[in-house]
Amino acid sequence: MLNSGSSSLAPGQASGQSSLKVGLNKGELAPDFELRTLENERIRLSELKGQKVILNLWATWCPPCRAEMPDMQAFYEQEKDQGVTILAVNLFDTEQGEEQVAAFLKEYGITFPVVLDEGKQISRLYQAISIPTSYIIDSQGVIQYKMIGPLTKEMMEKMLASIE
Repeated sequence: MLNSGSSSLAPGQASGQSSLKVGLNKGELAPDFELRTLENERIRLSELKGQKVILNLWATWCPPCRAEMPDMQAFYEQEKDQGVTILAVNLFDTEQGEEQVAAFLKEYGITFPVVLDEGKQISRLYQAISIPTSYIIDSQGVIQYKMIGPLTKEMMEKMLASIE
């Protein structure tokens, strides 16, 4: 069961969404954050508004995470030009270093955005007790699904087709 998050409004939230709370439950605004990529670029979740987002928390050493990556990459390639993106949050504090993450991304041919959760702030914020944990967020930044365990391409297609 998901716990309610903060009751404040998300940064930059439109007044038309004033009744929505920030939290982790279906129908709540996804908590905003900003993290860096391996290339030292900054990505903020709220900057992806207007796109459907699969927010995936994962690590290179996690067998179910490794299992879902080929399907995630295939789904991303299929949908990236249709207003859908994947933002993969690597639980960096559990890794041996940036080289390990970079080697994994190269081995799996990952081209979707990957950011590093240094200091565990996002894994705590998004209650990633087990990984992989994924949140399906609609184009307005609202959480529609939470999934624990590996996603298949078919699961992603079905969930993303059901949201705006």
